[in-house]
Amino acid sequence: MTGLDPDVRFDKHKAGIQSNRYAKQYGLRLLPDLYEGFNPLTYDEAVELEIEIGIDLRSAGFGVWQA
Repeated sequence: MTGLDPDVRFDKHKAGIQSNRYAKQYGLRLLPDLYEGFNPLTYDEAVELEIEIGIDLRSAGFGVWQA
């Protein structure tokens, strides 16, 4: 959940700027097909959807780390 463009946010993760250690160490690339249909969302919508999408991605074999 961020107000930044996903490419910019991913680059920041990889550069270690406000990064998540898992994204920094293991992130390979973005998968726009997984997120393009969700933008834009309100903050409240994003909070709810993050949990649901995380569960679905984890079930599909993706590594997902959430607070």
